[in-house]
Amino acid sequence: MLEQKTETRAEIRLPTQELRDDLPFYTKRLGFRLDSIYPADNPEVAVLSGHGLRLRIQKGASEAAGTIRILTDDPDGFAGGERVLVAPNGTRIEIDEANPPMVLPATEHAFVVRRLADQAPWVIGRAGMQYRDLVPSRLGGAMIASHIRIPDGGPVPDMVHYHKVGFQLIFCINGWVDVVYEDQGAPIRLTAGDCFIQPPEIRHRVLHASDGIEVIEIGVPAEHVTEIDHAMVLPTPHLLPEREWQGQRFVHNVGAKGAFAPFRLPGFVARDTTIDANTKGVASVMVARPDGGDTKWTKHGGDILFTFVMGGTMVLEGEGKEPFALSRGDAFVIPPGMATRYAQPSADLELLEVTLPGNPATEITG
Repeated sequence: MLEQKTETRAEIRLPTQELRDDLPFYTKRLGFRLDSIYPADNPEVAVLSGHGLRLRIQKGASEAAGTIRILTDDPDGFAGGERVLVAPNGTRIEIDEANPPMVLPATEHAFVVRRLADQAPWVIGRAGMQYRDLVPSRLGGAMIASHIRIPDGGPVPDMVHYHKVGFQLIFCINGWVDVVYEDQGAPIRLTAGDCFIQPPEIRHRVLHASDGIEVIEIGVPAEHVTEIDHAMVLPTPHLLPEREWQGQRFVHNVGAKGAFAPFRLPGFVARDTTIDANTKGVASVMVARPDGGDTKWTKHGGDILFTFVMGGTMVLEGEGKEPFALSRGDAFVIPPGMATRYAQPSADLELLEVTLPGNPATEITG
């Protein structure tokens, strides 16, 4: 005996006053296909499908007319180029771009200090991870900086996904996390002091994390879309370390292998994570430490300069500002052209600095 297969379908029900008015609109104007209609002598229900959607248009249905959004690569060539239509049954139809270009908002520059002691709230985000916002203003939407943690380690309930971003950094400050990436081979363990650059739209999945894992994540722009890829299986069969995504390469920088050299700020040395080179100047990511020399007042000529205190203490001095005593977990943003000084650095001070674009010009002012 042949085993009978179970069929399962889903429909969205919409009301209608008169099917004969709606059918030409949905089939001829919007390109839906009529799948069934009944009863034959006086139709009250029509089922249509198209554009990944199945509609049940029913006379006398109690639901509101609702809104259907149709996304297409050719919105000007769909439905005569109209972007908003209203069906005879009252349903609003919105036509939009299937893959709109990413918009990078102009940076709204501001001097920002975010201290861990100020009890900034942790919120539950994607895959059950806890997020703490390090730049609440998002600099007008130009960037987002998050302190992310998973208190209880183990398998992470993640799916293969990608982000529509211009730049994205993952820097581990405590514990470890295993992540698998498209065309980068077997899962990679990121440990404290290491970082990933996730190029735009590279597929990846978080697998496992240690107890107390903490990372800093920087994204540009602040609002960006995360898409789930249901088709791709990771790891992929190919190892392509030289592949580029929108001009950027995947980077796994191991902190323990880095060397420190003179930094742009007097009184500090820094470890280059190679991100400036691998993003072709989109951003640079440096780990800075005091070298025992005198610190100076400086100004930078970049766009975004974000710093997170990974360890130790310092006093951030800024022109026209009261000094801020900073310690582990604190973060700050310095706008271009503002004079600042990193005073009284402790011997164990360690800073994560992210700048966009990479390697900003720096002027010593005093």
